[in-house]
Order: sequence, then C-alpha cells, then structure tokens
Amino acid sequence: MLDSTLAKYVLLPELIFIRMWRERPGYTRIDCHKQPKAEFCPRCASPSNAAHDHRWVKVVDAPIRGYQVSLWIRKRRLYCRPCKRLFNEPIPGIQKKKRFTERFERSLRWACENFTDLKAVRRQYRVSSGYLYKAYYRQLELRRKSRAPSWPAFLGIDEHSFRRNYHLGCTEFASILVDLQKKKVIELVDGKGTADLEHQLAYIPGRENVRFVTLDLCDPFKNFVRNFFPNAEVVADKFHVLRLLSPHLLRHRREIVGSRADLKAKRLLLMSSHKLDYFSRLHLRQYLERYPVMAELYNWKERLHGFYRIRGYERAKTALTHILDAMARSELKEIKTLRRTLLKWRNEILNYFRTRLTNAMVEGFNNKAKLVKRRAYGYRSFSNYRLRLLDACS
Repeated sequence: MLDSTLAKYVLLPELIFIRMWRERPGYTRIDCHKQPKAEFCPRCASPSNAAHDHRWVKVVDAPIRGYQVSLWIRKRRLYCRPCKRLFNEPIPGIQKKKRFTERFERSLRWACENFTDLKAVRRQYRVSSGYLYKAYYRQLELRRKSRAPSWPAFLGIDEHSFRRNYHLGCTEFASILVDLQKKKVIELVDGKGTADLEHQLAYIPGRENVRFVTLDLCDPFKNFVRNFFPNAEVVADKFHVLRLLSPHLLRHRREIVGSRADLKAKRLLLMSSHKLDYFSRLHLRQYLERYPVMAELYNWKERLHGFYRIRGYERAKTALTHILDAMARSELKEIKTLRRTLLKWRNEILNYFRTRLTNAMVEGFNNKAKLVKRRAYGYRSFSNYRLRLLDACS
C-alpha cells in the first residue's frame, strides 16, 4: 500500500519505490528504480533488454512541504546487439543529460510567478541564479508553444519603446499585435519595420482570416498589412487622428505665454468642447478671441471631434469631403499639412465608421508592457522580454 501511494503522488511514472529517508535536515532522499522492460536504442531504434550494468543517478525533484526531494534512481545500461553499443534507459519526466525533473522546473516557474522576488525563490529551491533564469524562460517558451496562435479577424498593431541603444544613439522599438476579439496579445516583434514584421510573423497560419487591422498613422504598418494580409482593410485609430493638431496648439500657447501649458490649460485646449461645461467653454472662447491663429487651430480641432460624432459611413464620407474642401481655403501651414495627411489616410479614416474599432485595447497592453519592464528594471535580452510579456498578456 505504501509503495503504490508513493508511486502515485511522489515518484515519476514507471518508477518503483525502494526506500526513503531523511539525509539531513530539510532534505529527503528517495531510492527507486525503473520497471524492467525492453527499451529502444537511440541510434538504430532496435529493442533491447540486455542489461550491461547498473548505476545510481541523483535527480532533484519538486519540493514537498518545504523539504528538498532528491530521487536516487538505479538505472540500467543496456547493450544493443545490432550496433554493439551501450545506452542508458530513459526515464519519463527527465530530459536527457538533465539533473532536474520537469516537475521541478514547473514548480520553479510557479514560484517565480508568485514569490515577491527571485532571491526568495533561490533561497527556497536552493538553486543558482543562472539555472533559475534558464529554467524559468525555458518553461515560458514551452507554455508559449502550447498556445499555437492563429490570426484573428480583428487585429490591432502598435509599437512601444523597448530600450535605448547608447552605442547607436537611437531607441529600439517593439511592435505588439493584439487579438481585439479575444483580448490577448498574439505576438511581439523586435522592430517596427515592414521587413521585421514579415520575417518574424511568417510562422503564424491563417493570415487570410484577418479582415480589419487597426493602427496609428504609421506607413510601415500600413505597407505591412497590405503586403501580408490579402483580405484585410486598415482602420486608422481615432485617437491618433484627433491628436494631429494637439502639438501645434500647445506650441502656439507656449509662444504666447512663454512657458509650458499647465495641466488645467492643457486639458481645456485638448479636450472636446462637447465635454466641457458652459463656463469653461465661455472662458476658453474669450481667451481665443485675442489670438486668431490659435483660435483657427482650435476650431479645426473641434471640427474633427464633431466629425467623429457622426453616425453612418455615407454621412461621414460626405462630411470628410466638406472638411477637406474647407481646409483647402486655409492659409495656415499646419492646416495644409493636416489636409495632406487626411487625404493620404482618407479610406482608412472612413473605415472606422464601418467597424467602430480603435486601438484603445492595444494602448492598454502597451501600459502592461511598461509595467513588465519596470518590474524587471529593464531587459537586455529581447527574447526574454518577449516571453515575459506574452506570458503576462496571453
């Protein structure tokens, strides 16, 4: 009865219990051996049951109630007659040339996710820092492979800064791809260029399933969607269109007052007047009457906000045409630049009124990415950062 209970709850499959005792305080040793049966040679795949000799192998297993458990396994060395060589019998749950069980590494991954810091994990599991990092990221890679992602119908793409490269004097970016229906991250790409995206995302099947892709006004992302997804249409993010005039508004105010806008003034200038109360709108209008250039920029900003309150694709198409025609009569350089941008992204902007999709969810995952980096005080390895973010957001 004792043997069957230990074999079920403590030992690995196909192991037979021999004895167990406490080597020293906090350490438990379990002696066992594998059920004798024919094994297949790893070279020629011939079955063999001829034992050449035996040897004891120590393997560290997952701790039980705070006690470190080590399995001492009496393994056979078998002789293969066709190729005339020796080989060790394999043990399920222990990889080749490993001194830790797979169950121990899964327990280590759980501890890394639930303990306050990795120092406590090292102390509890009595492992080195090098092995802890290798085992943890190896388990994250196995979990990532078990998910097997596929392309959804609605996709969101955005980029965020990964780290500062002081040798090249530039900022390295990472591109995040989000399933807008299942609300999870599909993949993280090193870089934001079209070639980087196509090369690193080629392994995911079902690209013909993608119907709509939301993104900011980024040409590399737009070219990538056109080349990579045959049936997809691009939807320009509403927030990035509305903020096209925001830097110009704040710049003109800095030129007037000689300092950066405080939080209240910035909020009043950038927020839609539709959300302001009567007195705030009154004071803002009285202030803008003294500065005609700034007032014209503000009026065009408000017209864009009103444009996005329209319901229906045909109505929006007509309203956008009227806005572009009116912009052609403006003398301001900023409005001319805005008109060229709206003409370039006209179809993508109008696609919003067909789907009502935005990049808000993607921006939320960008905030989570910042938390992942902040918790680790930054990453030097992009592969490790990718695995941590996919594990946290998938």
